Order: sequence, then structure tokens, then C-alpha cells
Amino acid sequence: MKFFIDTASLKDIQEAQDLGILDGVTTNPSLMAKEGISGKNNIMRHYKAICDIVDGDVSAEVIATTFEEMITEGEELAEIDEQIVVKIPMIKDGIKAIKYFSERGIKTNCTLVFSAGQALLAAKAGATYVSPFVGRLDDISSDGMILIEDIRTIYDNYGFETQILAASVRHPLHILQCAKIGSDVMTGPLSAIMALLNHPLTDSGLAKFLADHAKANGK
Repeated sequence: MKFFIDTASLKDIQEAQDLGILDGVTTNPSLMAKEGISGKNNIMRHYKAICDIVDGDVSAEVIATTFEEMITEGEELAEIDEQIVVKIPMIKDGIKAIKYFSERGIKTNCTLVFSAGQALLAAKAGATYVSPFVGRLDDISSDGMILIEDIRTIYDNYGFETQILAASVRHPLHILQCAKIGSDVMTGPLSAIMALLNHPLTDSGLAKFLADHAKANGK
């Protein structure tokens, strides 16, 4: 399973990259705003800075909601770097835009997916990635992992090449559940990724080894 980080923070992206496990980055307008990035030129430069850090795909989201505007904005984003994946919302004109981009070899990420039917439409249109939001489903007392399972079944039934990119991942259990089900990619905050490192027996075991070593060497 690929590990993407969901942030616009260059610091967090660099830390994940230095760990050696980062496969890509996802962003959205809210994450850009959180980092104080505003204005078209600044946003474009920030996407380029992200591409310069990572080796994999970088999802850059359009703000437009009409077909024509999404095409114009998406083509501008795609010109930033070959790593850019144009992030398109799951709406009627979004499906049309995904089809347009897929026919022209521009990678896309269909975002704000909350049903298997939406994921099926995105795959039919040729999306590179589809992003079901598992955490937001959990927030309304719905099991986001059931959606991942349903999409996995449908895609496997028909051999769709669209990759399942589990989004709105909140914690390490989400990551492990996605891995068990067979999500192609997960994207989440650095904190969720780093939490996979932690186990109390690892900490106590290392402390014991170090204490025994120090005792044996008269320290």
C-alpha cells in the first residue's frame, strides 16, 4: 500500500520523505489556507515546492465547479510538474472533466467520494485515483471501511485500473484497516503515520537491552 501524506506543510512533507516511506502528497484548499498560502501564483509555487521534495504523485485540487473552468484550471495545474495529479470533485461536470483529462493522459484524483456508485462512475470515466473519505463517514456514524471494501470488490470484479486512495484517514487503525482490505493508497496526517512506530513493548524491550548492555560494560 502506498503512503501519501495529506498536508500542505513543507516541514511535514520533508519529515515523511526523510523517513523513507513517502509515496506522494495530497492537498486541498483548506490545507493550503491552514499554511497561509493564498493567491494563485503563491499556490502554484507551493505545489512546485512540494514536487521538488517528493518523488511521487502530488494531488492539486481545482477550485472550479463547471466543466470549462475545471479544464482551464486543471490544465494549468498539470503544467506545473509531471508529478501533478489534478484533483476533481465528484460532481456531474467533474466526471466529464475526468474523462477529458484521462483521454489526454493527465492524471486525476476524484475527491469527495462517499458511495460505491460514485467510485464506479469515477472509474468508468478513467480516474487515476478515487478518494473515499473514510474519516468523514465515521463522523456521521457510518463505517468508512465498508465503503473501501465495496469499492475494492467492484474494481476487482471488472478489472478497473483506478487506484483506491483512502482519504480522511485519522489514526493508525485506519491505516491498518485499509491495508488489510486492499486499498491501493492511504493519505493521512504525519501524526497517523508516525503513530505506527509506537508500541510499549518496543520501548520497554529497547530500554532493557540498553540497560543490560550498560551493566555488562560497567557503565
